[in-house]
Amino acid sequence: MGTFEFFFSFYGLVLGLSVAVIATGLATSIQHRAQVRMGWLTPMLALFVCLDIVSFWSNAWDSMQTLPVTYGLLVASLAVALTYFVACSLIFPHQIVDGANLDDHFWSNRRIVLVLMIAATLMSYVLTTAGNLRDAGKHFHIIDQGIGVALYLLLVGLAAHTKRQGVFAVSLGIYMFYYAITALATALLPTIGTVSAS
Repeated sequence: MGTFEFFFSFYGLVLGLSVAVIATGLATSIQHRAQVRMGWLTPMLALFVCLDIVSFWSNAWDSMQTLPVTYGLLVASLAVALTYFVACSLIFPHQIVDGANLDDHFWSNRRIVLVLMIAATLMSYVLTTAGNLRDAGKHFHIIDQGIGVALYLLLVGLAAHTKRQGVFAVSLGIYMFYYAITALATALLPTIGTVSAS
């Protein structure tokens, strides 16, 4: 195992635990579905965060391979991963109360969840930009990522601060659609390339 693979296994472990927290919360809510009203807001937020973590995980693999693995990088990466973990732990309630409505929990916590997601995204962008700034070949990638981060701030920031269900759904829905298209395109590209080559 190389140095980067060692670092990324540590990084991926914490991010994996974040997804596990969401899965546990969802499973608990489904298990108590007779006592709790789930609605659609909390599941949508959970899905967005899961897609965001997968996208972040993939981008980290691409953009951090050239960075020197140091104690500082480990600490900074831990801060990012822990921010994701705290955000994920707030999506579902830790205790299910009979007659509870998850929409109430959503409106109490969605802002801090999304603000933490924004903070993790900004920390990651600063980290990778600082590490790749000296590499001229990475400058276009830094600008490209910057545009993506600006769009992320606009849409996720709007979803974090709106009090309207429709605005929340459209804001996150646009970004979730982007994630879905990206996933579909990257899944099909190897197949398309193989078909074209033959």
